[in-house]
Amino acid sequence: MNTVIIGLSRYALVFFIAFYAFHCFMAFAYGKEGTRNWFYFTQNAFMIFIHVTGLVVIAMQTGNKDLYVACALQEVLFLAVIALYYVIYPNSSRLLINNMCMFLAISFVILSRLSVEKAMKQFIVVAVSLIITMIIPIIIERFKNMRVLTYIFGTVGVLSLLTVMLLGAATNGSKLSYDLFGITFQPSEFVKILFVLFEAGMLTDKDEKTGKIVMRPDPVKVVTSAIVAAAYVVILVLSRDLGSGLIFFVVYIFMLYASLKASLVLLGGAGSGILGSVIGYKLFSHVRTRVIAWRDPFKVIEGQGYQITQSLFAIGTGGWFGMGLTLGSPDRIPVVERDFIFSAISEELGCIFSICLILICISTFLIIMNVAMMIENPYYKLIALGLAVNYAFQVFLTVGGVTKFIPLTGVTLPLVSYGGSSVLATLIVFSIVQGIYLLHKEG
Repeated sequence: MNTVIIGLSRYALVFFIAFYAFHCFMAFAYGKEGTRNWFYFTQNAFMIFIHVTGLVVIAMQTGNKDLYVACALQEVLFLAVIALYYVIYPNSSRLLINNMCMFLAISFVILSRLSVEKAMKQFIVVAVSLIITMIIPIIIERFKNMRVLTYIFGTVGVLSLLTVMLLGAATNGSKLSYDLFGITFQPSEFVKILFVLFEAGMLTDKDEKTGKIVMRPDPVKVVTSAIVAAAYVVILVLSRDLGSGLIFFVVYIFMLYASLKASLVLLGGAGSGILGSVIGYKLFSHVRTRVIAWRDPFKVIEGQGYQITQSLFAIGTGGWFGMGLTLGSPDRIPVVERDFIFSAISEELGCIFSICLILICISTFLIIMNVAMMIENPYYKLIALGLAVNYAFQVFLTVGGVTKFIPLTGVTLPLVSYGGSSVLATLIVFSIVQGIYLLHKEG
């Protein structure tokens, strides 16, 4: 009987996430938020079905009755968050809220499949993080002069990365985190946000005649912004956190291009990126290891290529509709719940499900970019752009790495992978975007 249920659930989950993804893009066809209401309610129903079905199937297969309680608590959290946003922030982007909840629902399902204990820890982190970030939109909405804190953002960011470089614990050759009162922090996740806030302040200026913020930065400030950006990247390189360093670099290039509107910035950025990649390959052994594993993982399957080959096996085994929850072997992939969560999803839920997940990520990027285009204030425009690029490039690095499109970078999939720092930082990003969206609605 359980086999029949799992078999039917595979197709049902694919069907509902496909319709959810379809509604993500159809919502853009309607200009007014009020005309999209039935889209949003339908998405909520799809999200609930995917979440409940996934956890019930896992509970039936494993016999773990605690999952029914976890499912109920998580549903209460989702519904409470959706309702609170509607009440407290009636003008917020409901599509962004729905996508946020969908990512978390998928995360809870796949993490429960991998480790119920880790899924429960993630749930607690998510619940606390949602409470904390719920106040951010109103702060953005009311404190409209964040630009005065530009140098504070930059200083705190640099000091945080220096702390990790000097005192952080090494993980797989990279210094990524440090422990504080028994809690592990990965500061680079939060510094990404501070970096965007700092660069947005440096790449805009106040017009002396009108007093308005304009995207005509002083040349001295442009040079200063470049020096500070280089400092961030160098510190991350010295910490051997090259994945984060690459994200910082790409975000800065796009923000600088948007501010100066000079194609030479993109060309220079591409050249610098290629040069930096070559230097990184020459200097760091773990980079060479990842490149070797990327070029021909099956040749070194017993060593450097083990992770990526197991990832490819998992994705290939899953096929279009997946093997079914609990019927795959995602635990064969080391650190599957963090860097290779996309592979686990592909194996048990299928390639169609995974493609739809990517489409939802793309729709999230488009939402944030749409906010960047709509807001008139150049400072907040650059912030939204920087956060959009940060999110999109992180998704690209994660999916590209586990599918062997690019070498592995050790970057997590936002809101889906296991990890408290990543979840909290991404929820902060979403909340900042909501705050900027509210500013646009007021203006």
